[in-house]
Amino acid sequence: MSRLTEPGELEPAERRRLLGRLAKALSAGAKKAKESGAGRGRWLADVFLNVAPRIPIRDLHTLSEHHHGLTGEQLADDLIRTAQKATMTVGAIGGALAAAQFAAPPLLLSAPAQLVAETIVVAAIEVKLLAELHEVYGVRVHGTGAQRAIAFTAAWARQRGIDPLAPASVSLALGAATKTALRNRLMRTLGRHLTTFGPFLTGAVAGGALNRMATKKLGEAIREDLRGKLPSGPRRGELPT
Repeated sequence: MSRLTEPGELEPAERRRLLGRLAKALSAGAKKAKESGAGRGRWLADVFLNVAPRIPIRDLHTLSEHHHGLTGEQLADDLIRTAQKATMTVGAIGGALAAAQFAAPPLLLSAPAQLVAETIVVAAIEVKLLAELHEVYGVRVHGTGAQRAIAFTAAWARQRGIDPLAPASVSLALGAATKTALRNRLMRTLGRHLTTFGPFLTGAVAGGALNRMATKKLGEAIREDLRGKLPSGPRRGELPT
């Protein structure tokens, strides 16, 4: 999973292979999920909560090193562009595989696991983006790796930044409302990926474009939210480097 969240280090063929392996690993669990939408949502949320603590989150120094010395708003811009490229690539690969399955009806049975894998990877990339934007804007979230993963996952479910001064924003466990928000967010992401289920290359084009737009929207919403949480309230372009 960690390799799939790194956009610049994998060839498309390797990314496709890893996505296929993840889909195969998830297929058994997917078959056991309940038929109801709520049942699938709970299973999907449980899978992601097991994945979240393994998402590699870089600190500010490492981020700057990996992005050619960029800092401040320029680093935030580059992080969002990089995440967009990653989710677009995953969407295009997933869409192409779905298109191939559409053309061969007997293979349709494997499609749900493929779409679940794509959903999990895209969610992981976006949680990573959200967490690293917190580093860029100096909004620190303390705790163990697992505790921070829960906080960032909850923030992704709400599509909002974390306020470290608000106890409810950094909780050690997911409450019922947050679990529901996570299930709903994952199911919406899964629903978006269902649009890739089309013939020829239409799925690949749709999957890549929809993921790219959604990731950009998330990144811009989070950075605007985090700017408002800085003590001095700097405007765009005034973030300390």
